Amino acid sequence: MLTPSLNIAVKDVLDHGCTFLDLVSDEVYARRLEGTFAASLGAHYRHVLDHFLCLTEGIRTGQVNYDQRRRNPQLESSVAYARLVTEGLIDELGGLSRDALQRDCIVTYSVGYGDSDAEPVRSNLAREVMFCVGHAIHHYALLKLLCAREGVDLPYEFGVAPSTLKHLEAETIGRG
Repeated sequence: MLTPSLNIAVKDVLDHGCTFLDLVSDEVYARRLEGTFAASLGAHYRHVLDHFLCLTEGIRTGQVNYDQRRRNPQLESSVAYARLVTEGLIDELGGLSRDALQRDCIVTYSVGYGDSDAEPVRSNLAREVMFCVGHAIHHYALLKLLCAREGVDLPYEFGVAPSTLKHLEAETIGRG
């Protein structure tokens, strides 16, 4: 059944975000990092939350526009505020009904580097939940690398796709 697995996936990935937030101070969270990924841990996490916030707007309006992310600076600097928003998203997205998930929506998301405008496409909310969860996991992998550089140890499964975890577990069992 679609609903329980997606509800669990949303809760799990956002709970992983809470785990991350529990392990960093405001100072570490907000400090701009040097090098290739010259943004703060908070900026990376805010980016993840922005996609989920776009999804919540889409639930209300039927239009999910990932190009109109809020980019709230408070989400980049305050662990407490980021946790509050994360917990709100768990409450709002973690209990979506089957009917809600099957609703169609129009998605706008720029994928080209040229001058062309983003082209709206048809989707449904279940697919967009899956996108946001996968997007979060992808960015968590990046966050995990950045956190390690800052001396913050995240759990093994943080930033690892569920299918990869299952594959690794099956490999381990197969080796006996």
